[in-house]
Amino acid sequence: MSDEISFDDFLKVDVRVGKVVEAEEFPEARKPAYKMRIDFGPDIGIKKTSAQITKHYTPESLVGKLVMAVVNFPPRQIGPVRSEVLTLGVPDDEGEVVLLTPDKDVPIGGRLY
Repeated sequence: MSDEISFDDFLKVDVRVGKVVEAEEFPEARKPAYKMRIDFGPDIGIKKTSAQITKHYTPESLVGKLVMAVVNFPPRQIGPVRSEVLTLGVPDDEGEVVLLTPDKDVPIGGRLY
């Protein structure tokens, strides 16, 4: 378990729901990954990211999928991709990423609380 934080610390992390609008192979990545563009609605817009999620997903299965992502980290350069958000997931029993997704259809841009 991580160190205890305050509720105010938690509120600093802005986690939003977005819809994957584009996904493609990322052959330049050191580990198998995809490049994605995720739409977070009119207030945040479309953001780029990459994710090592090739075990359970194909680019085609990702397009249209609702995902959860941290939208207020500073951008990070990952090879030729400037990652603007951190897409969230949890490990399966083999340590492969399973994306966090809402279990109902919800409006994009909604904030986790």
